[in-house]
Amino acid sequence: MERFDIAVIGTGPAGVSAAITAKIRNKNVILLGSKDLSPKISKAHLIENYPGLPAISGAELAAKLNEHLAALDISITDKQVGAVYAMGEHFVLQAGEDMIEAKTVIAATGIVQSKPLTGEDKFLGRGVSYCATCDARLYKGKTVAVLGYSADAADEAEYLAEVVDKVVYLPLGGGLPSPRENIVVTEEKPVEISGESSVNALVTDKAVHEVSCVFILRDAVMPDKLIPGIETDGPHIRADLNMQTNIPGLFVCGDIAGKPYQYVKAAGQGNVAALSAISYLNKNKGE
Repeated sequence: MERFDIAVIGTGPAGVSAAITAKIRNKNVILLGSKDLSPKISKAHLIENYPGLPAISGAELAAKLNEHLAALDISITDKQVGAVYAMGEHFVLQAGEDMIEAKTVIAATGIVQSKPLTGEDKFLGRGVSYCATCDARLYKGKTVAVLGYSADAADEAEYLAEVVDKVVYLPLGGGLPSPRENIVVTEEKPVEISGESSVNALVTDKAVHEVSCVFILRDAVMPDKLIPGIETDGPHIRADLNMQTNIPGLFVCGDIAGKPYQYVKAAGQGNVAALSAISYLNKNKGE
């Protein structure tokens, strides 16, 4: 299996900046995230404080970032990372059914705006999942619920419908799946995930749905769920000025590293994180 020097998670300004710096410094880098870049960029009407690009729209900035990636022959691996495991001398990233190895990781994932549902933390791994591709086959022949917060949630629900008996789909920001007999779309708000030793129901503001698993599909995963053992401060990951976390070889940048939530700050931190990852690689190579 190929082992990358640096795996960058996230395709906002922070992640793009980190990948650019890593590539310029001749590192073998993989950039994971949406090929449409950060949805926050595309929705930005006007950005006035990005140096050298006065009064630029979000769509224009996204185009410039894509141009820069293309100029350096940096491709985006369009996969959502569900978990990052520190293995000592390297990391393993779970991206759908794929396992990706890297010597260092830079997390530029953004933040999760919503709070965890009641029962979400309790039943993680026992009927709560953030990855349909990873866990669908565990629920073959059963009924599951999908909380569709992300743009890809509808596609994931359609995949689940090919494996499980029935999908209860709540469109909470994601699109709608194609009509299927075993996909029930309901405009309800999730309240609680309940069960005993494992999940047996999703409670909404209007009903109780008997399910064996609740797939929570957001654009980003809470940092403590994404990276076991990471130190957090609320929705953010703790890091020093070099963007180093408490896990050696794992760096952060952008919104996940804390306020202010600014594109220019994110890009600067991405550069710092990449340089710190490179220093870490060089030090370990020397040892």
